[in-house]
Amino acid sequence: MPQSSTSPVYKRVLLKITGESFCDEGGFGIRGPELEQMAAQCIEVARLGVELAIVVGGGNFIRGATFSQAKHIQRATADYMGMLATVLNGVALQETMEALGQPTRVMSAFPVRAICEPYIRRRAIRHLEKGRCVILTAGTGNPFFTTDTCAALRATEIGADVLLKATKVDGIYTADPKKDPTAKKYETITYQEAITRQLQVMDQTAFTLAMERKMPVIVFSMKEQGNIARVVRGEQIGTRVVAG
Repeated sequence: MPQSSTSPVYKRVLLKITGESFCDEGGFGIRGPELEQMAAQCIEVARLGVELAIVVGGGNFIRGATFSQAKHIQRATADYMGMLATVLNGVALQETMEALGQPTRVMSAFPVRAICEPYIRRRAIRHLEKGRCVILTAGTGNPFFTTDTCAALRATEIGADVLLKATKVDGIYTADPKKDPTAKKYETITYQEAITRQLQVMDQTAFTLAMERKMPVIVFSMKEQGNIARVVRGEQIGTRVVAG
């Protein structure tokens, strides 16, 4: 396990942020203060010399699985709508980060030529090597896969040292801490335990892919300013998912 340091302990990081990070809890759309806070945290990490790739969710606009159940829209179509929502979030984050002085590129898993680049693995890596943050949108480009699975896939593709999952809670618990006051937080947990116990912080496909590729995963809260940089410096924050 990495030790706490004033310098980063990872060279290349894949950060997964939820769509809800772009707005108030339970809110909708994008709010300026949350967007700027998120951008500032990402820039802080980049200025440590870390190569930072970011996968964004789209739940602040639409969740395909939920939307397809409530409306007369097929799941595949609803998932594509969700992918488009991630592009909205990605472009908003890029504009904010660049306004604050950090070169950033948005890449999409399917073509949206007017506003961002297509995702090409080698090009993404080259952007990172040149000191640009890379925001990866549109998930895997396929329906029925979550952005968590996209994060595990892209982390493996670009050779990230760790996958950081920033959430609304400060780690992985035995149950939902908002619903169960007896829920206990894990400091560490194995991939297999997370899969067997069906813990919902990441979907099962994402956990399985990370386990197969031996990709370290750290789940932590993004609501506290500076937490991403703390994790990157090796501080013990959140829950670390490790091999058994």
